[in-house]
Amino acid sequence: MAIVDVRILVEGASDVEVISRALQSLALGSEYNITISSIIPTTNLEIAKSAVAGADLLIIATDADRVGRDLAEKFFSELEGLVGRIERMKIPLGHDLEHVDVELVKKELKSALIRAGLKSLQVLPEYMSLRTELLDIKGKCDAVLQEKENLEKQVQELQERYQSLYDDYYKLKNENENLNALLRKKAEKVYPIGEVWSEMFDIPAPDERYMATAVDKLGLQGRIIVGQGYVYAESRELIEELFRTVYLSLSLLEEYKPEPEPEPKPEPEHEAKEVNAEEAEAEKPKEA
Repeated sequence: MAIVDVRILVEGASDVEVISRALQSLALGSEYNITISSIIPTTNLEIAKSAVAGADLLIIATDADRVGRDLAEKFFSELEGLVGRIERMKIPLGHDLEHVDVELVKKELKSALIRAGLKSLQVLPEYMSLRTELLDIKGKCDAVLQEKENLEKQVQELQERYQSLYDDYYKLKNENENLNALLRKKAEKVYPIGEVWSEMFDIPAPDERYMATAVDKLGLQGRIIVGQGYVYAESRELIEELFRTVYLSLSLLEEYKPEPEPEPKPEPEHEAKEVNAEEAEAEKPKEA
């Protein structure tokens, strides 16, 4: 259980002695869980503000005369927002240290404490309502904080995923740019077969199979690629060299192509029969 911090504000040093003697016979700590943290002798408002700020209960103990009442009212209105609760008590007029009625002061002090306690009970329902509302708000706040934490984790995961995807995108973009550059570079080395052939020779281009065969025979695989009416090579000079080779080969093939032998004419049928009859007559044996 928390200790209740009680501070007592009096007018002068003699009042401090009076209050101290009254407190000596009161077991406030064991009975009420109260501690009197300070007795402050001052009539200065600024000093009072500095001294009482933060107290759970402030008791303003002043003389029972008009001056004391006015001072108490002034302190009450000015210090109300600095402490938890304020109570007033009267110190008997004409008191001195030798003839002070300690029991009367003690009674006034206990009455002030009891009034403070009873007034605190009056606000207990409101306190419980506020406490319930606070717990409800705290529960909602905890739920919001948990949701916030979950969302922060999701955001972190999404940021990491985004960064990973961005890195992949950037990598693919660079690869695509490099590939496009390579394709553009290679496209510059792709030529239509018919166009290059017609620029070199005055005859139509032969079937591209002849050129593909020449590439294989000359060991130019990889350096020259022929297909779909186009030829790719590391340089145009290499293509022209290939075409000259094909042209020369086809020219030699055409020039040294052997002439076909004429087919023999068939003999007339009656001549063949006469020859056969003569041969048969010659083969007969002669008579002796």
